[in-house]
This record gives sequence, structure tokens and C-alpha cells, in this order.
Amino acid sequence: MLEVFRGPMSSDLAAAARSLRHAGFDAVREFVSRTYYGLGSHSDPDDVLGADWDLLVVLDACRADVFADVVGDGDYSFGVGGTATSPASSSTEWLDSVFGRASDDDLAEVTYVTGNPYSSRTIDTDRLGACEEVWQYAWDDDRGTIPPRPLTDAAIRAGRRAETERLVVHYMQPHFPTVFDGGDDGIALDDWGDQPMSVWEQLRFGRRTVEDVWADYERNLEAVLEDVELLLSNVDAETAVLTADHGNAFGEHHIYGHPSGVDLPALREVPWCETTASDDHTHDPGDPGGGEATDEETVDDRLESLGYKV
Repeated sequence: MLEVFRGPMSSDLAAAARSLRHAGFDAVREFVSRTYYGLGSHSDPDDVLGADWDLLVVLDACRADVFADVVGDGDYSFGVGGTATSPASSSTEWLDSVFGRASDDDLAEVTYVTGNPYSSRTIDTDRLGACEEVWQYAWDDDRGTIPPRPLTDAAIRAGRRAETERLVVHYMQPHFPTVFDGGDDGIALDDWGDQPMSVWEQLRFGRRTVEDVWADYERNLEAVLEDVELLLSNVDAETAVLTADHGNAFGEHHIYGHPSGVDLPALREVPWCETTASDDHTHDPGDPGGGEATDEETVDDRLESLGYKV
């Protein structure tokens, strides 16, 4: 018979055991929460494509309350605005709900400029009037994401070409990894597999505090809003809307990040800020980047560096 060790544990081993117990309990609680809050939609989503706008700026994973705090405390050309109920709690769900289920006529009037790699997996980009997948050529390995400026430049070029009536610009921030100076949670593609646990895992297991992660989240939003301001002064739009595909959970009901199929205010309530845009030609976006087409393995790597399981 296998004898059970009952001697004293080292401090490291005891700490590891406590972490495992905590992880197990937390996983059960999260499973229960996801099951309960995924048993059907408790919220009626707002119609994104059916709304009145010429320019739609999508801030990936931006909570409405964080947007309100950052914009309310800042000096921006737009105000806090209101809120909307997203049709999704993840990017793939949002892309499918907004683009995948739309009519060909509606999509023919849309140019989609995106930094989200899920565009290649979730939607038929041929149905759109035009589509530029900026992440294909402007990915930043050092940061493990795509920074705002290549999206802004691509959107300005698209806006000035005016090939369609409507323009959607999908930034990756405030979604982690961070892009501001001093952020250290980015992952180079070649280093995938050796990286530390994600921000949400660190938060879940007590390696970081909510206050610390929240502060980085706000700084990441501030970084992208600088480029949003640049965009709004270099394209023409009678009605421009700033919104998000979904939010982020910071442990509400034991849920972290933005899993699919969850109906929580932290995930479904997003900003809906209406403003205007005018092309004052204060910025020259230059020529687009080039580069080879991105293969499937690289797409997987880029999604993983954003914290997605593929």
C-alpha cells in the first residue's frame, strides 16, 4: 500500500498546495457563474449596424465605467456619452453578431479596419465593402499586440478614400497587453510558451491586485484615446460613435477577463459616445505597410499573445 506522507511541508510546498486548493475552488465558482449567467440572455442587445453613425470606433474590451472615468477626468474633444448593451461578451461573438448575421446590402456599405486577428476566423471579409486587416502587417512582437497608430493611419487612409458610406475602426486597446511605456506584459511570438501567466490569471491567483490591474487598464485606454483624437481630426464623419465590442470582468461573480457566452454588466455594458469628426489634415498617415500574408500558425500565435486559447 502506498504510504501517505504526513511530515512537515516546506514553506514553498505549503504555499503551492494552498494555491492549488484556491485555484480548484475558484475554478468551480467560475464554472457555476458562467453556467448561470450563460443560461440565456438577460439583456436585450442594442443594434450596432442599425444605429445612426458614419464612423464607428471600437475599443476592444472597454468597460463603460472605465471609459467614463478616464474620459471624465481627461481633456478630450468628446464627452463621456451614454452606454449600450453589447450583443456579446467576447470579440468572436461580437464579430459574428454584428457582421456575420448582417445582410449583404448592409455590409456592402461598410469598410472595416481592424487590429483584431479574429477577423480572419470569424467573418467573411469578402462580404464587406472593404476590409483592411492591419494586424497582418503591423503586429508588434515586442509588445505582443498591435499598437494604435497603424490602425489610425489605415483608418485615415480609408476615410479619405471614402469607398463606402460607413467606416468601422477596431482598435485592440484597452485590451491587454499594455502598450504604454513601462508595460511589461507583452509577449513576442517566438517566446510563446515561456511567458508568465496572463494578467487575468495573475489577478485570479492573487499575484496582482485589482487596483494595480485596473490602473494599467486605464492607462492602456488613455494610450488608445490619444490616437482616437488624432483620427477624429483627420476623417470626416457627421456622426462618429465610440464604443466597445465587450467589457472585462475583474472577478465579478468569480469571472475574470471576457469569456464567451456570459451576460454580466461588466462584460455587456459598453460605452456609446456620439461625437463628430472633421478632416483637418493635421496628420499624414503615409503609405500602408507591406509584408507577406500571415499564415494560420502566426494567427494562432497572435491570438495567444492576446490571452486567447486557440
